[in-house]
Parts: sequence; structure tokens; C-alpha cells
Amino acid sequence: MKGIFIDINKCTACKSCEIACAVAHSQSNDLFSAIFESPPPRKRVHVEAADSRPFPSRCMHCKDAPCVIACPNGAMHKDEEKGIVLVNEDRCMGCLMCAMVCPFGAVSLDPVKGTALKCDFCRSRLDRGEQPACTEACPTGALKYDEIETFTKDKRVTTATAVVMATEAAITTEKKENPLEIIRR
Repeated sequence: MKGIFIDINKCTACKSCEIACAVAHSQSNDLFSAIFESPPPRKRVHVEAADSRPFPSRCMHCKDAPCVIACPNGAMHKDEEKGIVLVNEDRCMGCLMCAMVCPFGAVSLDPVKGTALKCDFCRSRLDRGEQPACTEACPTGALKYDEIETFTKDKRVTTATAVVMATEAAITTEKKENPLEIIRR
């Protein structure tokens, strides 16, 4: 199953993901036209500063999603095949119980429709065989849409490379430093 993964070390807070998300959910699907749309398109990913480091915050599409459990009308539901938590706008009454229980603050209110608004993995793009707009727009690769096995293997290789390089650096500088301390710098 595919998911969106975040490498916070690569995020530069350029907010390309936010813009791409809003445009992907606009009426026109075009940046220049979306600017003039009424109501304006709304993003579903938010780049937040945490201790002066950027973090692209979005719905994590939890396996046992609290928003799905808390929704009194069943508007929040899980597409089990794709692993995506979705909002059925026709059933949503805008009570925002989903927002109250979301551990990531990923649910907001659509002020025009009065319904819950959250990441839907750009479902229409997925149906066309494309990747979510945020991951496609990310210039640094901080956001990736991939199979979990591929992502975790890449992460292991990156970590192994960093450890080997830090160990070699510690040996060549003839310091008795712990390689993990070099990596943390």
C-alpha cells in the first residue's frame, strides 16, 4: 500500500506543497485561474514551524482513525482498499468532532460548505494514475508518495550511509568520537 512520507530534513518551507494542494482542489486545476476563483481553493497540507524547523503537516490517514470513530453521521470513512480517510460532504453536518479528536490537527472547516476539510490524497489524481499534488510539487523530495517497503528501505540505506561516513570521519580524524555524535551535528 502506498502512502505519503515526510523527510523533515529535506523540507525548506517553500510551501510548494500547499500551493499545489490548493490548485489540485480548485475548480480550474490551474494556478493562475485558481487565484481568481470564488470561493478560493483551500489547501489541505500546512507547512508549520516547529522550533524554527519546517514541517509539512497533513492528515496521516490513520489505520484506526479517531476521526472516523468520532463522526456521528459516518461522514468520515475509510477507503480500505487505498487506505485513505475520506469525508462524505453529503453526510457531514460540520460538527467538527473529527477535528477535535485528530491528533495531527489535520481537519479544518470549509467555510463555504460548512463541512470537514482534509487531505484526500488527491483521490481524483490517484484515479488517473498520478501521484498526490503535494508530493509531485515538492522540489526537494521532502514529501514522497511511495510503497512503505520502498520508503523504509531507502531510509535504512540513508541511515547506513550516514553511519559509515561518520565512522570513517571519526577514524580519519583520529578522534575517539562516537560516530552517532557526528551524525547528530
